[in-house]
Amino acid sequence: MAAVVPQTPPPAATSMDSSYALPLHGPISLQPSNTKNPSKSTKLFRKVRSVFRSFPIITPSCKIPVSLHGSRLNDGHIHGGKRMTGTLFGYRKARVNLAIQENPRCLPMLLLELAIPTGKLLQDMGVGLVRIALECEKKAAEKTKIIDEPIWTLYCNGKKTGYGVKREPTDDDLNVMQLLHAVSMGAAVLPAEMGDPHEGELTYLRTFFERVIVSKDSETYYMMNPDVNGGPELSIFFVRI
Repeated sequence: MAAVVPQTPPPAATSMDSSYALPLHGPISLQPSNTKNPSKSTKLFRKVRSVFRSFPIITPSCKIPVSLHGSRLNDGHIHGGKRMTGTLFGYRKARVNLAIQENPRCLPMLLLELAIPTGKLLQDMGVGLVRIALECEKKAAEKTKIIDEPIWTLYCNGKKTGYGVKREPTDDDLNVMQLLHAVSMGAAVLPAEMGDPHEGELTYLRTFFERVIVSKDSETYYMMNPDVNGGPELSIFFVRI
């Protein structure tokens, strides 16, 4: 399935840390993740993010092989996988964010901003299986955990779609996570006052993901279908090559 996305970049204020601040709904009570490592230099993430913002959303044809590594569902689980909470959220016309948590009451252990409009990704997922591959270059004597890499080349269903970048959660990101701390699964539009006049409604989709660590250079997150007879609707592959 070939996704069609805009050829021009969205306006500068596209992510949850835009100048349009979300209303606060109380103190943040999320707990640190048990597996979250101490943050690397915040300046590095900010520098990478500022460069990332200048990249357009592009769609040159580029096919890459993607497989499920022979995994099979067993009572709604993938063999060798660990269940995590995953949330796709963002303004409909802006780049989508992916937050991975150990559970809904934990701080995100991973937060990615992807060069795919939120509305477009959710629309494609409603039509069929979506596979996202994130590639980065393998370096000699690599010691960085794969999910701690700062920037990735992004492919959606085999087509290059731009870039993905890891970033630290902003206050607005944490506000969204706090609002959803009691939600284990669901999809909805957040209150109208949380929308952006230029980027549209703030929407989210939350469900369970199975995290499968293949090697230190390969890790996959499968979004699980509540129907135990169904397969994952979204697969996200992290690969160092």
